[in-house]
Amino acid sequence: MSSMEHLIPVVSKLQDVLGALGQTTHLDLPQIVVVGGQSSGKSSVLENIVGRSFLPRGTGIVTRRPLVLQLFNTRQAPADVDEMPNKNRIIPPGGSAEEWGEFLHLPGKRMYDFADIRREIADETNRITGNNKGVDSTPINLKIFSPRVVSLTLVDLPGIAKVPVGDQPEDIERQINSMCMSFISNPNAIILAVTSANTDLANSDALKLAQAVDPEGLRTIGVLTKVDLMDEGTDCTEILLNQVIPLRRGYIAVVNRGQKDVVSDVSIRDGLKKEENFFRKHPIYSRDRSILSKCGTGRLSKNLNSILMHHIRDCLPDLKTRIAHMMADVQKELDTLGTAAESSNKTSRGGTLLSLLSKFATNFTKILDGHVGEDLDTRERAINGSKSSGGRGCVELLGGARISYIFTSVFATSLNSVGAFDGLTDEEIRTIIANANGTRPALFVPEISFDIIVRRQLTRLEQPGVECVDLVYEELQRIAGQAEPSELTRFPILRDRMVEVVSSLLRRCVTPTQMMVTNLVKIELAYINTSHPDFIGGSKAVARLMDKTDSKENERKRVTNGRGSAGPLSPSGANNLNSDGDEFKDATMGSPSGDKDHSGLMNFIFGSGENGAKPGPVVEEAEDGPPVIVHLPQMPVTMKQTDFPITDREAVEMAVIKSLVDSYFGIVRKNFIDMVPKTIMYFLVNHVRDSLQNELVAELYREGEMGQLLQEADDIASRRQTCVEMKELLGKALEIVNEVRDFSTYK
Repeated sequence: MSSMEHLIPVVSKLQDVLGALGQTTHLDLPQIVVVGGQSSGKSSVLENIVGRSFLPRGTGIVTRRPLVLQLFNTRQAPADVDEMPNKNRIIPPGGSAEEWGEFLHLPGKRMYDFADIRREIADETNRITGNNKGVDSTPINLKIFSPRVVSLTLVDLPGIAKVPVGDQPEDIERQINSMCMSFISNPNAIILAVTSANTDLANSDALKLAQAVDPEGLRTIGVLTKVDLMDEGTDCTEILLNQVIPLRRGYIAVVNRGQKDVVSDVSIRDGLKKEENFFRKHPIYSRDRSILSKCGTGRLSKNLNSILMHHIRDCLPDLKTRIAHMMADVQKELDTLGTAAESSNKTSRGGTLLSLLSKFATNFTKILDGHVGEDLDTRERAINGSKSSGGRGCVELLGGARISYIFTSVFATSLNSVGAFDGLTDEEIRTIIANANGTRPALFVPEISFDIIVRRQLTRLEQPGVECVDLVYEELQRIAGQAEPSELTRFPILRDRMVEVVSSLLRRCVTPTQMMVTNLVKIELAYINTSHPDFIGGSKAVARLMDKTDSKENERKRVTNGRGSAGPLSPSGANNLNSDGDEFKDATMGSPSGDKDHSGLMNFIFGSGENGAKPGPVVEEAEDGPPVIVHLPQMPVTMKQTDFPITDREAVEMAVIKSLVDSYFGIVRKNFIDMVPKTIMYFLVNHVRDSLQNELVAELYREGEMGQLLQEADDIASRRQTCVEMKELLGKALEIVNEVRDFSTYK
């Protein structure tokens, strides 16, 4: 056997190994997939390639399950063909000791009678699909050994049907198309598209399916059947010359046995001789050697053998890499599942438990400190059963970075957007100042009003701080879930208890953290430090107000352009100044009418400045004389400062108060933004990280509970056994692929 011819048996061995592994391996093996419409001659082509009649025949859909057909040439003596002693061979009448078949589901059983093979295919099909002509994607694996075949691996699929017949399901066409697509979408598959030559090629169901996955025709081979049934005077030379629907690998024309030959029991070999004579004596095909080289089953078999060998050669390096990766994944899962002795042996229980607790605490610390990436993805795949490639660390924040995001982008940003006067109107400020004055107006802005407003606004900082603690608490719970060692999936009871211990520790730390955050606000309320170096102070607030007043006066004079002197500072102008001397955006007060006799800031503060209308007395006058009695107006039950227009004095007082409150609120807010993250880190994050392992050991490392904690889940033993079997089979697959190193396949 030449070095290239070793490749097809290598892939055939892989087919056996992966067939034992099941359909979950996702290894796309090089193989030839046969597709075609019903009655296109697809089964007859396969029988001609084998040289024996072995496929079930009948009307409607006969092939209802994929048939993976592996052909071995016994003259080339493949290594896996064991000679059976003559005394153990049972050769039925009509059979031959040189040819036999073996089914994967009947290991060790050789069938020398191809009629038995046909019956077994039919019985195995009915066993899965039943007798209702339904289809199923579970393949039947059949090996045929013969000195007259070329080494090939083919997959025969159900013929494409359009209309359900009898008790077939209504969606039979969709089921068959879906099954065919699942096989031909394999990028390593060669598609053998079988079409009747006596039909229009543009209507070929097989070519339509092939073009869906191979639009450029790079891995599609066209097979034209029933060439002998074409109308007289017509031929398929244009198709064979690739002039109609071009395919990279071209077309082959064949002649199968007709129904008359089948009824007359004409053998396959006699049919192949008739095919050879047909093409050799045909007036069109025999004239051109290039056309004749594209005709006949023998030429088809040799072409398929050559194409498949070269295709396998190109695909094997990638196959070897993928098998090696699968081996590594299975080994990782085996390491995760461990051995049964670790949980059943008393001497090793303590070490196993301590190892798990230590790994959990170490993972928790690593994730907090930013050491996340492939390890975290591996743990999550093991815990969640996902086979995705991971890589979350490249596209999203993880672990401690999420806590930092809460501090900087959520908490700090939210507090910086909180205004000093949110939820407080100018009318409320005016009323607070009036109440603080008591029985007589103060000579200057009363400090009590500043104290009341500042305390009221500072209490609003407490709730965001407490919510920040809750957000970090939730992130720590998330990190605890991510820190679980992959080995912990074996022990559900231990996992549940570990979650309870961690949750309890977190809850115990949350309460003092929230209390400390609340105390930060209470500390600020306990002492209003007007001597703070960053605080604007009353004198500076008045100075800025006077500067602003002067600039307003100058601006007004320029506008009037000498048409009269500007009046005093309007209440709206004074009321709209903050600690920087700028106007507040939320001022809505109107301006009272000016009075030229009461101009200047000092007059606002120390003068009467009373421009608003006050309720006057009611005077009763005599009919013919001076007033006799003066009556005071009736006082309302509820008195409001806003019942009267704002005075100039009140406007100035409000401007000064707002400037002072804005300055002090900004100082406290800045301190709070700085102190809350520090408090959370000390009382919650760092405390949990430092005490986690000791807490786990104290609560869980108890000799009397180890047996229960290390009790494996019900499915662990079966999963471990599956992994062991898969590892062995993948090891065999890797050995099979490595055999190619001894062949000169790249010469």
